[in-house]
Amino acid sequence: MSVDRETLSDLEREKAAVFHSWSAQNTLNPLMVRDAKGVYVTDHDGRTYLDFSSQLVNVNIGHQHPAVVAAIKEQADLLCTVAPQHGNVARTRAAELVLEHSFEGAQKVFFTNGGTEAVEHAVRMARLHTGRPKVLARYRSYHGATSTSINLTGDPRRWANDEGTAGVVHFFGPFLYRSQFYATTEAEECERAIEHLRATIEFEGPTTIAAIILESVPGTAGIMVPPPGYLRGVRELCDRYGIVYIADEVMAGFGRTGAWFAYQQHDVTPDLVTFAKGVNSGYVPLGGVVINEAICQTFADRVYPGGLTYSGHPLACASAVASMRAMADEGIVENARRIGDEVLRPGLTALAERHPVIGDVRGLGVFFALELVTSRTTREPLAPYGSSSAAMNELVAACRNESLLIFNNYNRIHVVPPCTITPDEARDGLERLDRALSSVDKYYVG
Repeated sequence: MSVDRETLSDLEREKAAVFHSWSAQNTLNPLMVRDAKGVYVTDHDGRTYLDFSSQLVNVNIGHQHPAVVAAIKEQADLLCTVAPQHGNVARTRAAELVLEHSFEGAQKVFFTNGGTEAVEHAVRMARLHTGRPKVLARYRSYHGATSTSINLTGDPRRWANDEGTAGVVHFFGPFLYRSQFYATTEAEECERAIEHLRATIEFEGPTTIAAIILESVPGTAGIMVPPPGYLRGVRELCDRYGIVYIADEVMAGFGRTGAWFAYQQHDVTPDLVTFAKGVNSGYVPLGGVVINEAICQTFADRVYPGGLTYSGHPLACASAVASMRAMADEGIVENARRIGDEVLRPGLTALAERHPVIGDVRGLGVFFALELVTSRTTREPLAPYGSSSAAMNELVAACRNESLLIFNNYNRIHVVPPCTITPDEARDGLERLDRALSSVDKYYVG
């Protein structure tokens, strides 16, 4: 049917022309964003929102950082695009800076357009390097939405896309609040989760397993910070069985947890690291894989069978260089750690004291989750696993009424503002969230 688009509102035109991800199209009511700056987003009606979501937990340096915007403009005047078989200085500098902040022994960077492609290529490298087919990934994880990465994903978004042909085996990782191991302490949870992984490897056949991929801190799946010793235990198992350890840092990396990479807070060295999001706050699409010396050597005289037209795109890499320099010069990583320790953790703990519906507070840096329940005794979630509920819909609407953009998933609210947020801005966000939570206190039954 022909529609005169000029007679429609911007929202109506958006809904008529754009197919949205992860959505039933007829139920959409997207916020139409006009502009943004720092930790604030303004819609087409002129209403300004505090962005406690960092959009998709990726705008780590805040919106419209002037140095990054200027770098994109400067690069556009010089070289907008070039084929990846050619070198370009922006890509070289971006790779050097990523390596500078990576693990000892990190040798090269392969650039992609985003996180899901980074995972696809990391897995391909691991399989070719080892000659083995299987990859182990944990339940309660998210690794992307393309063919291999969605099969690796351990949350319900995998179900509709999983054909069971990707050579993927899932296992349970540590999560004390909802322990699969009947643990009562972090130490027990760690020990039993490692033993579970060891048994999984043994029963699957160690010589069939190319890689274990882990989000250093699972993001969308619930921000479950691993207990001390867990990632070291995974590293030891990988070493014992000749398995490649892939650290997925797409969401946790570049300041989000108060470190350049979250694995650095656990004293481990991965073999491959996938990244995206925070490397340039999504100003231009960019992701990549950090590769160790051994895997680089595999492809020293052997062709790597993979590539992308936009690998190391000059505009994306220029924005990454400017972003990483700003993070270092302005102490953005340190600010994220300080905000978490001094504002978010105590502030969210105080919210839990006022709102029994908050069953658990967990996280670090500017990477926190509130687990919402109808009973602290039974830990019944406020929404079923893999779904939403009237209560959660009401809470999201209440946040919108408070001009607060929040990241929600199932029965959780994630408090994930830009790493640049100030203490006063963070406290303002907590006050808005406090008022919004009052709307769902009635669902608590004890």
